Amino acid sequence: MSEENLEKFILSDRDLPDEMLDRYSQAPAIAVDTETMGLVLPRDRLCLVQLCDPDGWVTVIQIARGQTQAPKLKQILENSTILKVFHFARFDVAQMRYHLGIHVNPIFCTKIASKLARTYTSKHGLKDLIQELAQIELDKTAQSSDWGNPDNLSAAQLSYAANDVRYLLLAQTKLSQMLDREERSELAQRCFQVIPLLVELDIYQFQGIFEH
Repeated sequence: MSEENLEKFILSDRDLPDEMLDRYSQAPAIAVDTETMGLVLPRDRLCLVQLCDPDGWVTVIQIARGQTQAPKLKQILENSTILKVFHFARFDVAQMRYHLGIHVNPIFCTKIASKLARTYTSKHGLKDLIQELAQIELDKTAQSSDWGNPDNLSAAQLSYAANDVRYLLLAQTKLSQMLDREERSELAQRCFQVIPLLVELDIYQFQGIFEH
């Protein structure tokens, strides 16, 4: 991380520090991401929750094995006046709901927004999105790594985790402009409102429920 980014980076244990709770409470929008031990919700535990505000302040929260609550994080993520911006929100919102009992709202998903606005491409992953909209190439080397050992997270892992939220709000702003231009903003909002329902179905492991 650059010296400037290091100055705006906080590693926290189990929950938000009070000073970041106060800071994030004043923000109109917060970028959010998670790191887990895998992609299977009942099996793979939540290890990190990352947040970033419009001023670039990043907090990486380490979630302990067996932890079921994070009251300050819950206060931010359930605050109806703060927009929570994710990339593939369905996964991260499910993690927060299943492991910490947090009902995230309101939601903006940059992956859904990208699919609705960037119809000229099939590349909607975070790396491709940030490359186009922010002209920044994300290093994804640490994506598949062991996030479950809080005492041995490497500098590369922490940098990866921070960068996954550091540019999301910029992407959200540009995607919102594209959605407005293409007259698809209302459609996007309706898609975002469906995410909590999809998450609930995922938690109960229902599949194909809308199929014939």
